[in-house]
Amino acid sequence: MTDALLPALIQQMTEPAFYPHPVQAPIQVIQTHISYVLLTGDYAYKVKKPLNFGFLDFSTLAKRQHFCAEELRLNQRGAAELYLEVLPIAQIGDRFHLDGTGEAVEYVVKMQQFPQSSLFTELFDRGELTAPLLEQLARVLAAFHAHAETNDYIRGFGTVAKIRAAIDENYEQTLQSVGGPQTQQQLDETRQYTDRLFAEQQALFESRIAHNWIRECHGDVHLRNIALWHDKILLFDCIEFNEPFRFVDVMFDIAYIIMDLDARDRRDLSNLFLNAYIEQTGDWEGLQVLPLYLSRQSYVRAKVTSFLLSDPAIPDATKQEASATAARYYRLAWEYTQPQQGRVILMAGLSGSGKSTTARQLAKQLGAVQIRSDAVRKHLAGMPLEAHGSDDLYTAEMTQKTYDRLLHLGITLAAQGYTVILDAKYDRQPLRQAAIEQAATHQLPLQILHCTAPLPILQERLQQRQDDISDATADLLPQQHMDDFSEAEQPFVIELDTTQDLEAQLKSTNH
Repeated sequence: MTDALLPALIQQMTEPAFYPHPVQAPIQVIQTHISYVLLTGDYAYKVKKPLNFGFLDFSTLAKRQHFCAEELRLNQRGAAELYLEVLPIAQIGDRFHLDGTGEAVEYVVKMQQFPQSSLFTELFDRGELTAPLLEQLARVLAAFHAHAETNDYIRGFGTVAKIRAAIDENYEQTLQSVGGPQTQQQLDETRQYTDRLFAEQQALFESRIAHNWIRECHGDVHLRNIALWHDKILLFDCIEFNEPFRFVDVMFDIAYIIMDLDARDRRDLSNLFLNAYIEQTGDWEGLQVLPLYLSRQSYVRAKVTSFLLSDPAIPDATKQEASATAARYYRLAWEYTQPQQGRVILMAGLSGSGKSTTARQLAKQLGAVQIRSDAVRKHLAGMPLEAHGSDDLYTAEMTQKTYDRLLHLGITLAAQGYTVILDAKYDRQPLRQAAIEQAATHQLPLQILHCTAPLPILQERLQQRQDDISDATADLLPQQHMDDFSEAEQPFVIELDTTQDLEAQLKSTNH
């Protein structure tokens, strides 16, 4: 849109004299379907368009003022450094004045401007979205969700009826894509999955509500709405205009990030992020609804891209590219709903034997869920993961509770199609036998990976360990003992010498 076609206010906002501070000319205007954003150098100003799309209503000045205030309030949760204030714009004659006296004719959100190179999408493209950064993101988002508000009204958005209405609406809005980027088979099978889930898993959704996992989330936390600025991760541009998009399951939020990484063919990174986030929150049960939300986020991305195909103003070359992109997202949405063969892998070995390092490596290879007993134990005790546990945390009773929960999670998730790695010592035969029996009852494949290393290596590893949630120290090793594997256990056991190259040794677990 040329300057001549812009509204008079926006035209004046491109003039340096409009601002009470120095600007970097020329002032850039970024236009989305719902707003104008003006980049002045140090600050960005967002003006909402007077539109009503049903799911979004900015049609009156009072509504735009309200949603500007909401945008500021909600985004200060994840990006307080960026969202500064809401300012009125007054008009005298044909001139507009920022924060002027007189009656307001418009409102703007004033934000700190930051470089586009800070966006996580840009970091990814430069190969700088590293494992430590994604683990940091997992901690930031887990803390964001822990502090997010919930109440009876918010939890009401977690009912099957509310969730289903939005999912079914997506299917109805994309029927015209069948025969184009979407196939009839993919649509039918994706819909069959959600129909079956809503019909058969009512109790699961009720459990999500009962355990307060429906919260005032971000609602749009994909990689392009995350930035690394001044060495801090910022979650910005959350959904302020629509409650059903924001009052959602925490799994809805993290599904954006996982789907974004999967769509970029980096399932190793999405797996690492997922395991780090779930370990922080202890919400392993949430993995049962995650495929629904992964499919939903991919489907919406496909839907929005598909809308370009019916726009006569879009060039054919752009439409071809959009069609290919939509097809990829429709297929990904379908893939998330396809049944998988679950299995259980038990780690076994003394402290320092390399169990967690091996489990982490294997999880990335297999797309597996890694559940560490140290995390389970501390979540059961209601204590922070990084806190050091007292002797009370390691009583025989607490240890049994930890292994009971570990096994319950392993069997539950494997029955849903996940490969689950139970990362614990499994030093006692009764603990291993219970897992073998449960796996057999549920007809789930099971393996035991026994990690070993010489005692001096174990001691050295434990002495050097830092920034880890495990409380194990080298002085505990003399008290530890591995029960021998019985004849009945032997067929399940793979021996791993963790002082040697693990890649070759792990090949036998990759089928």
